[in-house]
Amino acid sequence: MQTGTATTMDKALTRALIETVSRRVIDHADELTALDQAIGDGDHGLNMKRGFEAVLVDLDIHAAKPLPEALKAVGMALVMKVGGASGPLYGTLFLTLGKTLPSQPGRDDLVAGFAAAIDAVKARGKSEVGQKTMLDVLAPTQVAIAEGRDPAAAAAEASEATIPMKALRGRASFLGDRSIGHMDPGARSSALIIAAITEVLGRQP
Repeated sequence: MQTGTATTMDKALTRALIETVSRRVIDHADELTALDQAIGDGDHGLNMKRGFEAVLVDLDIHAAKPLPEALKAVGMALVMKVGGASGPLYGTLFLTLGKTLPSQPGRDDLVAGFAAAIDAVKARGKSEVGQKTMLDVLAPTQVAIAEGRDPAAAAAEASEATIPMKALRGRASFLGDRSIGHMDPGARSSALIIAAITEVLGRQP
């Protein structure tokens, strides 16, 4: 991920980011479903797949837009197509990034954008870091970006760290101590998205 000067965004890079993220989530739908079957409604994978398939339908339209507008369009698609709690939460994430990031973001912009997005997701989900949710990946990722570390590695480690946690929000919280020992599905999908973004940006000169 670019850490110094602004990342040079163009149509090809925007397209690569959207397509790679979408296909990564779709390809892992069965895994996300299995994780959610253990502690949730069992529909996280299917819902996320549906949402990102809708994003891919309009890939050319999204890719032609400046980055902020493309992110907002992805966010709206997720709000409209992803069921359950994940749609509003992921929609809020992308919509807020679209509202806060400039067309050519640098590391400081990403740090600020992620901070705003995390606050928005907290407000939408009425949740905090440490409650076994996607926030437990987003927050460490934001810190990693700020410190110039690998966001994908931080996200992967953070998703693993949700396994011994007790869920305090969402459907999994109904299980109490039985939620311990399972990775949070939202944390895993967040880590997949962060890994895909990091890979695409890492290929840039």
